[in-house]
Amino acid sequence: MATDTLTSVDHGLEPSPKKAETAPQPTTAGNGEPKAPVSRRLQEPAFEQDRPMAASTKLRHVLADTDQLVVCPGVYDGLSARIALDVGFDALYMTGAGTTASRLGQPDLGIAQLADMRANAEMIAGLDPSVPLIADMDTGFGGPVLIDRAVTEYARAGVAAFHIEDQLLQKRCGHLAGKEVVELEEYIIRVKAAKLAKEKARSDIVLIGRTDALQKRGYEEAVKRLKAAREAGADVGQLEGVTSKEMARQAVKDLAPMPLLLNMVEHGATPIITTKEAEEMGFRIMIFSFASLGPAFAAIRSTMQKLKAEGVTGLSADVKPKTIFDVCGLEESMEIDESAGGVMEKA
Repeated sequence: MATDTLTSVDHGLEPSPKKAETAPQPTTAGNGEPKAPVSRRLQEPAFEQDRPMAASTKLRHVLADTDQLVVCPGVYDGLSARIALDVGFDALYMTGAGTTASRLGQPDLGIAQLADMRANAEMIAGLDPSVPLIADMDTGFGGPVLIDRAVTEYARAGVAAFHIEDQLLQKRCGHLAGKEVVELEEYIIRVKAAKLAKEKARSDIVLIGRTDALQKRGYEEAVKRLKAAREAGADVGQLEGVTSKEMARQAVKDLAPMPLLLNMVEHGATPIITTKEAEEMGFRIMIFSFASLGPAFAAIRSTMQKLKAEGVTGLSADVKPKTIFDVCGLEESMEIDESAGGVMEKA
């Protein structure tokens, strides 16, 4: 990984200092004109465009050197990820709730373990290695040794960023009632273990410190925990389950200059906040955890009910087998076969 191309600081992501020994962060174009505004696509530094860049490095650059809001739809399997990529999203979020439901058929109660989460993340990240994937790491799956292993495996799997939280090991979805958190000292041990692991791996993977303390311990305690996480090495903060737009806006101010992630779960604890509103508030990453899982649940359930009642699925005529396979890379697979001299006929 090109870890030397971006300068990260110990206390969050901030603009890279201008030093002779590091690549400059230009404010003007090569012709002396002001640099063009950042587009909605994730940007790569000009000096890196001649070679592939690790997705983690790309994400780190965007957070450090632009004001861009990174919008990540929640995906939970290969098809949902393929659809998000086909629509044009250039960053993804692997939801732990969706992973647990789709792979295990279980609720989001900390049931999925490292092997489940890593395997799913590796598959999704591998669909397009240039697209940053942020992945749920729950509580880190145990103490410092297991956290070290989890971070190492996520980095090897191609994950660009992960969030680690302060709930008890017997955790639950951040938008369910009854959450319990560990004491601050134990949470900071988790963050420090994650930081040491990514340093040992010489990885650019972005460490997101998440707190679920708001629900039972209040706003001030949640802010205190994220500030402590920043001091311990978290690059980004996540205050889970904000209950109002005013609170969301205030959190950005209270935790500056730490970049913040907003988890938008519609019909959860947080009121609906649009990407435009989140960007205006100053959030740097926005994930939509149920963007795939919710609609998939509704559509599959409706179809199954129709099949049970009427004996037909009622599937739309424009959803043919080839339509799905095309999104999943059918043409690319055919081209690979043809280029190698294969005998596979065009579908």
